[in-house]
Amino acid sequence: MTTLTASLKDRTVVSTWAREHGVYIALVLLIAFNAVATTNFLTVDTLQLLFSQVPPVIIVSLGMALVIGTGGVDLSVGATMAIASAVLAKFVVGGSPIGVAMAAAVVAGLLVGVFNGLVVAFARVQPIVATLGVLVAGRGIALVITGGALVELFVPFFKDVRLGKFLGVPYVMIVAALLAVGVSFLVRRTAFGYRLLAIGGNRRASVLAGLPVRRTLIVVYAISGTLAAVAGVIATARLRASDPSYIGLLMELSAITAVVVGGTSLNGGRVRILGTVTGAILIQLLETTLVSHNAPDSVARMVEAVIIIAAVYIQRPARSSR
Repeated sequence: MTTLTASLKDRTVVSTWAREHGVYIALVLLIAFNAVATTNFLTVDTLQLLFSQVPPVIIVSLGMALVIGTGGVDLSVGATMAIASAVLAKFVVGGSPIGVAMAAAVVAGLLVGVFNGLVVAFARVQPIVATLGVLVAGRGIALVITGGALVELFVPFFKDVRLGKFLGVPYVMIVAALLAVGVSFLVRRTAFGYRLLAIGGNRRASVLAGLPVRRTLIVVYAISGTLAAVAGVIATARLRASDPSYIGLLMELSAITAVVVGGTSLNGGRVRILGTVTGAILIQLLETTLVSHNAPDSVARMVEAVIIIAAVYIQRPARSSR
């Protein structure tokens, strides 16, 4: 009996360690593989390219982490990116200053997030259903805004967004890092963060304790929508065009993968920001690795699905013994 108990304890320790550090080990192993198998991987240009590609994934994943921390999920982030991109294009083509156009795009994402939050908090629709509706309709809305066509945007400011660097680090990566620090502070050092985690841990107990559950949920989804819109603006700047059929496509899968691989439980009650950022870098590097080795995009998506399943399996609660 003592041997069995010790064995179960050892398994629990290993499982906990894997949940805490697995994403970092996976990233190190992937970097080591690329260093050996990928030509010209260990160069400054490669690092800068990765840091210019990964910010939209990081930014969307930050919002997704907050939503998952409440025990929900936001499947609308990709469509929100498309809507923000379409609104941005509409204002730019209409002659508005780029600052006004970008602000309008972010506000559009905020409104989508607030709508999701209202449906989840007041209509009590399951988050996966509520945000799935926006996933289905949102890209159609974006296509209506742009007239169903790709809109090219030759805006000088977009060149700075796409190519600008500070001390060799792309501006967009600095923006993503600052947002990550801000979200981390929000979760770890504010009453809002404590409420968010409490709701994810036990929503009914939070209601009984008098916490503003509905308001907190609305704010969480609003933040997710806003961050998705920021990512949509960055993606539009990199593409130099608004393409609602492409921008944000399958971003929800990448974001969920990054969050889950990073150690945030799908059951809620826990948010790991550093793990989420590392998970986003891991996912983007994995996609880049597969592309550099001539693997089709469909393979990358299947690999992401396998990673999600493996991460959820690792994070499953340990069975109690009797």
